[in-house]
Amino acid sequence: MKKVLFIDRDGTLALEPPVDYQLDSFEKLVFYPKVFQYLGKIAKELNFELVMVTNQDGLGTESFPEATFWPVHNFLVKTFEQEGIVFNDQIIDRTFAKDNALTRKPNTGLLTQYFSDEYDLANSYVLGDRMTDIELAKNLGAKGIFINDNNTEGEDELTVAKEELQQYIALESNDWEEIYEFLKVKDRTGSISRNTNETKIQIDLNLDGTGKSSISTGISFFDHMLDQIARHGQLDLNIQVQGDLEVDEHHTIEDTAIALGELFAKTLGNKLGIERYGFCLPMDDCLAQVAIDFGGRNWLVWEADFKREMVGKMPTEMFMHFFKSFTDGAKCNLNIKAEGTNEHHKIEAIFKAFAKAIKMAVKRDVEKMILPSTKGMLS
Repeated sequence: MKKVLFIDRDGTLALEPPVDYQLDSFEKLVFYPKVFQYLGKIAKELNFELVMVTNQDGLGTESFPEATFWPVHNFLVKTFEQEGIVFNDQIIDRTFAKDNALTRKPNTGLLTQYFSDEYDLANSYVLGDRMTDIELAKNLGAKGIFINDNNTEGEDELTVAKEELQQYIALESNDWEEIYEFLKVKDRTGSISRNTNETKIQIDLNLDGTGKSSISTGISFFDHMLDQIARHGQLDLNIQVQGDLEVDEHHTIEDTAIALGELFAKTLGNKLGIERYGFCLPMDDCLAQVAIDFGGRNWLVWEADFKREMVGKMPTEMFMHFFKSFTDGAKCNLNIKAEGTNEHHKIEAIFKAFAKAIKMAVKRDVEKMILPSTKGMLS
């Protein structure tokens, strides 16, 4: 699904004229500091559609003739295009605040096309310098980035208390560099729900987490192994599974692996800046070697034998099946080899090495947001 940056114009892309708040002459046009450099990097490096959303009070009336609006607006848009910043759409409302129009921010009347399965509004943002922009984020089901220049204009148009909108502000800053850094680093969280007749699964993932986990699959040893992925991969992982364990463990383990793999693929996004590859780990009598490549092609090499039928309440035949299902979902290449005598140690070493390999592979150099491939794509 596509993520969107809904960007206000006046006070966000250009400084808002201080007297009449109407950008109707070239003398009033002053671009916001650092906007070209860092919105340009956002457009080039991050996976967002850019949509301009602006209220232009009374556009086309005597108070704001179109002849004074379009030359400045078109020049502004053309200047951004020349810097590599192209808006996928420009949403302009012409009404006055007194009209209470459904098309005017913070209402969503002109944005209904974004309420579809094509767009990921939960991970989209509204950027603006008024609290009405934050209420728009609330109404879209998105998050807000508040460019706070102490502008109280438009607060009489809010339909909820200003205090209630604080929870929708993901970042408060009037520095485009800080906005870019926030979007670049915070772009790697995701969720997935997978419901079938056999299982109901909800997983939340933060690739840049600290190792926190909340895991419940109904299979204690499986929970313990999944916790290793979070703890040793330095990922935040919430996995909640309800499966038909009265029938078999198979569906629970397989479907969890598929969903987890799909979520990794989704959360990695365009994969810019990642290491891509990644670990060899000893544990008492065991040695586990795991190499992973999030290169867009699924393949599993498995060289690990288990003599016991079960470890805890997890069938050992499902170990290989878990990793095969993960590779299918994540579209990654995975090579696993392990040796040792203690079966518990062996599989735990594999999961820990798997976690360390993931940690290495998804590590991102935020100063080098390039694709780790000579082909120009990873898919």
